[in-house]
Amino acid sequence: MLRALLIAGYFALTALPVVAQPGSIEWRTEGMRRIEGYLPLYWDNDTGRLFVEITRFETELLYQVSLATGVGSSPLGLDRGRLGATRVVHFEQVGPRVLMIEPNYRYRAITTDAAERRSVTDSFAQSVTWGFEVEASSGPRVLVDATEFFLRDANYVADWLRHHDQGRFSLMPTRSAINLARTRGFLENTEVDVTITFVAESGSDPGSLLQQTTPSPRSVTLRQHHSFVELPDPTENGYRPRPVDPRVNTLGITFHDYATPITESVERRWVIRHNLQKRDPTARVSEPVEPIVYYLDPGVPEPIRSALLDGASLITFQAIKVPKTVSKGIIIPTSAAGIYRGAKVIKLNDIERITPIEIT
Repeated sequence: MLRALLIAGYFALTALPVVAQPGSIEWRTEGMRRIEGYLPLYWDNDTGRLFVEITRFETELLYQVSLATGVGSSPLGLDRGRLGATRVVHFEQVGPRVLMIEPNYRYRAITTDAAERRSVTDSFAQSVTWGFEVEASSGPRVLVDATEFFLRDANYVADWLRHHDQGRFSLMPTRSAINLARTRGFLENTEVDVTITFVAESGSDPGSLLQQTTPSPRSVTLRQHHSFVELPDPTENGYRPRPVDPRVNTLGITFHDYATPITESVERRWVIRHNLQKRDPTARVSEPVEPIVYYLDPGVPEPIRSALLDGASLITFQAIKVPKTVSKGIIIPTSAAGIYRGAKVIKLNDIERITPIEIT
């Protein structure tokens, strides 16, 4: 009888639901909606707050901000799709706080000597872009409340309006919110969209450009977009930096390399380019291992659409906006002069797709 009671008690205990430990991420996010992705998100519908789970500490990633909607005035320049700052950042936990740090790649030492690299890193300032308070943790996983981070004026719209004589505006938190319909997570990137509203300060009248384009010029509402994107591993994809050749019209980046020989200039310039590689390295002209694909905005009307497609088939680069069925949805700037010999156009989910045929 005793044996039967013990067995029954054992199964009764094992059948009980697992209770999340106080202070854990599971306990803190109970009842929230989880959005899987490169950086998992948790949405609290009761409070309207968005939390981010961070596990990749000391791992660099790409952080991009942009305007998802525009003001509608070309002279003003706050246009739909306008890209803001592009930053390489990493997360670092210090006690109850997580810092998002941007390293200073304007000054570096490209060398295998760790002490030399450290001396250059320590000689120039870094930038802490944001500090998050830890809300909960489960082992190496940390949960932070990122609502204020996402709802800030990351594109410096208020400064831009003041600089262009459109009035003094301030961000109004009570008229701003997370745009959940456009907030998504994918394997290699996490996308957060927000609605932000700027209100004219007392004694400041909106400028003529806002008067012409905004229903209520004292209240300017835009959508702002944040992207966290996994950086590719250059040791795996075979990417090699290429110095700028002044004989070729290309875009480039400039930085100082303090590991260069004393007889050479410390200033270096590298070309901004795609990592296109031949599928057949021995051929003069070859299809790429992985082509660069761009997508034309389906909202472009005719005859502009046909003109853009014809032009893109003739010039030497393309642009990418990935459709709904593909996991990434970011726009990538390009510089790939002299690579494509031809292109073809196919239809994909009602979006015009241009893909290269061969490369040299």
